[in-house]
Amino acid sequence: MSLRFLILNTDYPEFLGWLYAHQPGLDEQPYDEQMRVRNESFFGVADFYSKNLRKLGHEAFDIHANNAFMQKAWAKENGVRVKEPSYVERILQRAIRQARRGASLTPVRYFKPLLRLFSTPSSNQQAWFYEILAAQTKYHKPDVLLNQTMSGIGTGFLRRVKSHVGLLVGQHAATSLPDSEEWGCYDLVISPFQPTIRSFQARGVPAEFNGLGFEPTVLSCLEPSGRIFDITFVGSFSSVHSSRAALVESVCKRFSQMRIWGPSVDHLPQGSPIRKCYVGQAWGREAYQKLHASKATLNHHGDIAPYANNMRLFEATGVGTLLITDWKMNLHDMFELGKEVVAYRSPEECIKLVQYYLEHDREREAIARAGQERTLREHTFYHRMQELAEIVDTYL
Repeated sequence: MSLRFLILNTDYPEFLGWLYAHQPGLDEQPYDEQMRVRNESFFGVADFYSKNLRKLGHEAFDIHANNAFMQKAWAKENGVRVKEPSYVERILQRAIRQARRGASLTPVRYFKPLLRLFSTPSSNQQAWFYEILAAQTKYHKPDVLLNQTMSGIGTGFLRRVKSHVGLLVGQHAATSLPDSEEWGCYDLVISPFQPTIRSFQARGVPAEFNGLGFEPTVLSCLEPSGRIFDITFVGSFSSVHSSRAALVESVCKRFSQMRIWGPSVDHLPQGSPIRKCYVGQAWGREAYQKLHASKATLNHHGDIAPYANNMRLFEATGVGTLLITDWKMNLHDMFELGKEVVAYRSPEECIKLVQYYLEHDREREAIARAGQERTLREHTFYHRMQELAEIVDTYL
């Protein structure tokens, strides 16, 4: 049975600031063109869900709800008038110009006006945010509305538009969600994280496992570069990543050639070794390229235990790089340890593994190839969408 999916998501404000600062005039382009450029960035899950659902014979559409430029372009093209003071548009345009001038020097400082305007909607932004989102939901009339940002799109809004939706599905990974929300409006929640599944089931909300994956089309966009970096980390250091920062700091102290890309390290202590190894931002395609050019790359799930469930597992193995990741009780369900990925249980063990595999090229590359083969064989977004379609079918 062919279904119509509407997929709601939000982007990191830092990414949106970077995207529009590096694409002059994109903010004035039609909706479809802005969507094309955003998807071709390969950041996050891009159009990996919708593209593979269409391969399976379904209709699927993406919405990036906090992208003010893209959303207002859709509203204008579809005759939807929103309550938004004109001065906000001028602020957005001025912030874009400032970001373009300063992006090569201190991007975070210049992106701050954009970050505020692209963030989860505050009270003075909710008008345009929810008015456009409601109009899009009514326009598409989806059989399945998949909300991938359960913390960013309120349940009050979802209850109001639910009459235009066949099945309301939420997707959430590992961070905690507030108990104050009435999650019972969801017909189903999917997650790659077992504790999240059990948490919703305990609330009386049906929940099922649906894992993460890799999109093989990324490979066709990678440039041959060789392994120019010994050991890397590509990711962020947020409030739920204190143990990650400690692990990466330990590796930085031991390996001065460590290279780190992420949104920012300005919030880390001045004496953090991470600062010396940090070389800037890398989003989407560029992040994949850095991973591809690495002899080995680190993964750490942060302060969330005990299950492996992040995107880096599949991004790193998918591009054919040796993944050195923190041990989790379900990791062996995804990869064969020591043959497809390498796992550590302590900073000391991590350092020993990095040292060993930097000195043993053949073993390192053999594990990297095996990890890539496993990911392409079993962990692509096409596999995940096959599973999602089967789950949704039983609930419809």
